[in-house]
Amino acid sequence: MLRPGSGAKPTQGDVALVNYIGYLATTGAVFDQGMRSPLPVNGVIQGFSQGLQMLAKSGVARFCIPATMGYGSQASGPIPANSDLVFQVELVDFKTAAEVEGMNRAQAAEPSARKDAAPQP
Repeated sequence: MLRPGSGAKPTQGDVALVNYIGYLATTGAVFDQGMRSPLPVNGVIQGFSQGLQMLAKSGVARFCIPATMGYGSQASGPIPANSDLVFQVELVDFKTAAEVEGMNRAQAAEPSARKDAAPQP
């Protein structure tokens, strides 16, 4: 743990909003990074999912993930087979699946509401 957060922690069904950088443990080569990336907690590799569930909002941690909890014997893009991975992750926020679904419904309804409100040329 590099900086503990505070409050609740995400669970398997939540979507986490994270800043992260991922690199290979052996070489330090960066293979991925993102800012304010929404990631489903149960839709990422096992080691990343477990790490997210240990972080509270605004927390920063370094996840050292053995290959068996990452991609295992399968290569994935720039990640060679049997690679141990390291991620530095900041948990910006998280939402439950129901909250995300509600936000998506509201966003989908918004364009049609605007279309009804303003005449089109």
